[in-house]
Amino acid sequence: MNLVVKPTYRPILLGIAAAGLLIAAFFLGSARSPAATSGAVAGASTSGAGYGSGGVALTASEAGGKITVTGTGTVTGTPDELVLSMGVQTNASSVSIALRQANEAASRVIRSLKARGVRTADIQTSGLSIAPSYSDGSQIPVGYGVSEQLTATLRDLAKAGSQIQAAATAGGNATTVSGVSLNLADTSRLLARARAAAVHDAAAKASQFARGLGRSLGAVLSVSDQSQVFPYPEFSAAAAAKSSGSTVPVSPGSQQVSVQITVIYAIA
Repeated sequence: MNLVVKPTYRPILLGIAAAGLLIAAFFLGSARSPAATSGAVAGASTSGAGYGSGGVALTASEAGGKITVTGTGTVTGTPDELVLSMGVQTNASSVSIALRQANEAASRVIRSLKARGVRTADIQTSGLSIAPSYSDGSQIPVGYGVSEQLTATLRDLAKAGSQIQAAATAGGNATTVSGVSLNLADTSRLLARARAAAVHDAAAKASQFARGLGRSLGAVLSVSDQSQVFPYPEFSAAAAAKSSGSTVPVSPGSQQVSVQITVIYAIA
């Protein structure tokens, strides 16, 4: 079958062909336009917003950035007071007898401590208990036990050993000792030194980071402080060997005061 184009349709076909060429030219130009457009925008932004090298924009937060570091300071001191927890325990056939015996023993302990320089204000009653005792599964008490506890703060460690020994002797076979703790009466000076060390540690770390980033260290924006005291009581065998049998050996050991701070610095 032969296609015959009549002269009347020829202008229409020519118009269609011309429209196709225009559309193709439009899409070709659109494909090339983003690169040129991007270059134009980048040029405008560089002059108006201050772009850095490599085309990276330095925003306000980046230009005025921050460094957060943790600084630690630890100082060691020697404890200067001992807290003694002791008491007496008695057993008798009746509550009244057991309580009387316990009262007498506790009074001897307190008098002994006072006689050796422990202040009345540093001796405190800390507990009292009365309990029945049974034998062979019987539900009828065969006796009663009484326990009286006290806490004494010994502020002269040079005398603490003899004070403990004398108190235990005064209580006799009823004496009980539940524990001791060695403490620093005043930690303010140690805390001041530990805080200064923590600040110095934080500043040194921040300076190192700033130099590594090619920035200069600015002002301190904030500081948070968490302080803790760690007691480490110690009773040494060497002290026991040098002490006489009539004195409880007491070695103060050491106590650490540790401060940890978080510091935020500005960098430029």
